[in-house]
Amino acid sequence: MADTAEREQGQKSESLLTVVLALAMNALIALAKSVVAVITGSASMVAEAAHSWADAGNEVFLLIAERRAGQKRDTTHPFGYGREAYVWSMFAAFGLFGAGAVVSVWHGISVLGHEEPETSYTWAYAVLAIAFVLESVSFVQATRQTRSEARALGLRPLKFIANTSNPTLRAVFAEDAAALVGLVIAGLGIFLHQVTGNAVWDAVGSILVGLLLGVVAIFLIGRNRDYLVGQAVRPELWARAFDALHDSPEVERITFLHLEFVGPGRVFLVAAVDLTGDDTESRLADRLAVLGHEIEEHELVELAMVTLSRTDAPSLERPAVA
Repeated sequence: MADTAEREQGQKSESLLTVVLALAMNALIALAKSVVAVITGSASMVAEAAHSWADAGNEVFLLIAERRAGQKRDTTHPFGYGREAYVWSMFAAFGLFGAGAVVSVWHGISVLGHEEPETSYTWAYAVLAIAFVLESVSFVQATRQTRSEARALGLRPLKFIANTSNPTLRAVFAEDAAALVGLVIAGLGIFLHQVTGNAVWDAVGSILVGLLLGVVAIFLIGRNRDYLVGQAVRPELWARAFDALHDSPEVERITFLHLEFVGPGRVFLVAAVDLTGDDTESRLADRLAVLGHEIEEHELVELAMVTLSRTDAPSLERPAVA
């Protein structure tokens, strides 16, 4: 369980670097796209500018998530502040949906059938190329962190992103991936408008970018909701926790074990066990308390509650995990 815990928690400093880098890149890109959107009047470029401003604002929410979730638990928050990460990441996802997806789709629909003024698209292509390079820098950092942590857990990168308890990494990875695809869509919309003289292609590009952002936002909202309402750990992590508890010299058998995420890389553990020996009630209470404190010393465990099993409770069997 120790190795898994270290991998699940990951490097907080690397997550912070990933978010800060994404914020810097998106702010630069948003400014450049806004200027060119004004120059060209391109619907796709307006959509891309809205997308980048939404991303930049979202990174601020993600920075707040990193800071607030790192606070130690206290008497008012016995499970810690880890779920703050999912709250602020949810705000970021709503921002992506509202300021990015809805604005892009609405703008694209509003200009359908309207002729855009003739203009040089040289600046549009230039800023799209620059934006692609800058977005790639941010995406490479997010991908590097994703692959490193996924490899340590024996997961494919996309499966890791879908299941990781780290919402900031998931958000940056998904938003950067969507940004790169969106840039290609916007470029195609502008190109088809230029070669055909039909502004519908530019408007369609704006709508498609908005729909893409909507899909990503809904995915992020759903995953944050799952962790806010209580996401259980993966079966392989549950099995390792079972092994670690079962191998304790204090534990004779386990009849109940539940692990639920209460923050990025932090879980609430509940277990019912039979202790070895035949001590008095007061002595058993002391041993349970000591066992609980030992479990909480593990960096993955935010809080542990260990109780005695009922005498008629069947023993848990370790499931086979691939």
